[in-house]
This record gives sequence, structure tokens and C-alpha cells, in this order.
Amino acid sequence: MKTFFDRCYLVLFLAIAHALVPALSETVVDVAMNEAADRQARLLKGAKREGSLVFYTSIAATNVEKIAADFEKKYGIKVNVWRAGTDKVLQRVLAETKSNRFDFDLVNMSSPEMEALHREKLLQEVKSPYFGDLIAGGVPAHKEWATTYINVWVQAYNTDKVNKDELPKSYQDLLHPRWKGRLGIESKNQEWFSTVVKEMGEEKGLKFFRDLTQANGISVRTGHSLLNNLVVSGEVPLALTVYSFMPEQAKQKGAPIDWFAIEPAIATSFSIGLSKQAPHPNAAVLFYDYMLTDAQKLLAQMQVVPGNRNVESPVKNLRIKLVDPKVVLDESEKWNKRYEEIVIKAAK
Repeated sequence: MKTFFDRCYLVLFLAIAHALVPALSETVVDVAMNEAADRQARLLKGAKREGSLVFYTSIAATNVEKIAADFEKKYGIKVNVWRAGTDKVLQRVLAETKSNRFDFDLVNMSSPEMEALHREKLLQEVKSPYFGDLIAGGVPAHKEWATTYINVWVQAYNTDKVNKDELPKSYQDLLHPRWKGRLGIESKNQEWFSTVVKEMGEEKGLKFFRDLTQANGISVRTGHSLLNNLVVSGEVPLALTVYSFMPEQAKQKGAPIDWFAIEPAIATSFSIGLSKQAPHPNAAVLFYDYMLTDAQKLLAQMQVVPGNRNVESPVKNLRIKLVDPKVVLDESEKWNKRYEEIVIKAAK
């Protein structure tokens, strides 16, 4: 009898061990590069086992809360979010990984900073079946990040402080004396600045901004949400650089704000990437795919331009120029210096 029970225990032990082997041996690479027909089912099974994921992001707080809640409701997987501005997200990832801490599974922030993480060899290539649905340039050749949404910089104005018929139709119109002391800009919009300057022709563009700051001045504020709120309050009658969804959301709530765009409207993509050392790879890749599919409709409802071209964009009939993440990264020192000298210091 003892031998019989011993054999039963042995069979049970072997069965449990066999079931655990895939989970124990499965690597981030295995999960990320899986293209099997049952990929989705395997991801969900693994995600249920892991139970949660850690997501670092610069997505607006109210928006990421809605996205996380929707994913949790759909899959029963907890999304632990740490949110800050893009520069702080990048700093945290670099600081943690330098200390051999790999707490995060996924990161979503501005594409130039995502490209920086690629160059630091911190991201894992993913073979997602949804890459084909993304906008042109939405996935780089190395496939270590993918565009989730686009932020379009637009000009926002307080409808109680600015008459619609006096809105500038070109950047040169901003040199009119009526704009003296009435303009605002975000302190970290070097990408927008460099792209506008290049569109004008570098020499002419730099002269324009020097003339603008000297003639009419620009109030520099840190944070797009803050700048948008200052337009609503009337403290900044016209802001040159806010993301399109911000004034649109405020407008729909009855705030005295509206927006327009001097074309081409400059836009930057925001992308998602998987950590090479992701603690919860299945949950992370499941969320990665979700961000490229189901979350796209939520983003559009929030007035954010989706990265998936099959989802209708809330921003229509607007000529948009998308900044090149690699160029931005390669030329960052040059344009940071010029933005500081011409815009930031001139405002002090």
C-alpha cells in the first residue's frame, strides 16, 4: 500500500513539475517574440499567473486612469502606474537600471526618449500582430517601441480675452503689437521650436523667434496642463504650444477656451516599449497589444490622436508634420541650447 501511495505522489509531483517548467523557463524574449497561433491565449494565461504589471508613463493622469481601469476590467490584471513628465520618466528608468533595478515592465513616453532607451539597450523587440495597423513611421526598424498616440501642438486662446477675428493666420502675425504680453509657451518644447524653425528656414526661423521675444515677449510655463489652465483662467490669453486634446476637453466642459493651428501643425508621437528585464512579461505584452488596439478607441474619445490608423482621429482636416525621433535625439544639444537662449532666457 505504501508503495502504491509513493507512486501516486511521484506521478502527482511529476505532473506539477511538468506544468511549472514552461512558466519557470519562459523568458521575456520568449514571450515578446512569440508569433504562434495561440499567442493571445498564452499571453492571457501567463498574465493571469503573474497577476499584475508595472507601467511607467507620461500619459495625462486622467487619461491613463481610464485606460488602466478599462484593461483591469477586461482582463482582471492589475496595472500599477507611475506617472510623470517625459523627462522624469526617462530619468527614473535610467537611474533604476543603472542601479540594476528593473521594476518596470512597460514604458510609454515621447518617441525621442523611447529611441534613447533603445540606444541604451534597455528595450526588448516585440513581434506584435498589430504593427500593420499603425501610422507610417509608427514602428522603427528595430521594433523596440511602437506608437500609441500622437500629440499635436496647437495654439489655444481664451475666448473672453481674444477675438476670433484677430487670431494669427501665420507665425509672422504674432509680431503684431496686439500680442505684446499676451503670449505663453511651454518650457520644454524644443522639438516644436526646432521643427518650426526648420520649416521657416533655419536663419529666418531663428530671427523670427528673436524678434518675437524682443518685441512681444513670451511667458514661459512648465507643463502643458498648467499652460492650458492658464489660458482658461485668462492669465495667458494665447498659448503657442498646448496639446490639442487639452483645450478641446476643457472646451467641451464649458471653459472659455478654443484652439486653432498655424499649419503645418507640429506633432510628436508617443510610444510604448517593453523592458528587457520585465518582471511580468506576459501581462506586459498583453497590455502592449491592448494599447495598440482597444485603448485606441478610448484615446480618440479623449480627443487624443490615435496611433492606429483604423481608428478615427478627433483632429481632422489639419496638415500635420510629425517630428523625427532620431533627428530630435541626435540634435537635442543644439536645439536645447538655442531654445534656452532665444526663448527661455529672453522671458526672464
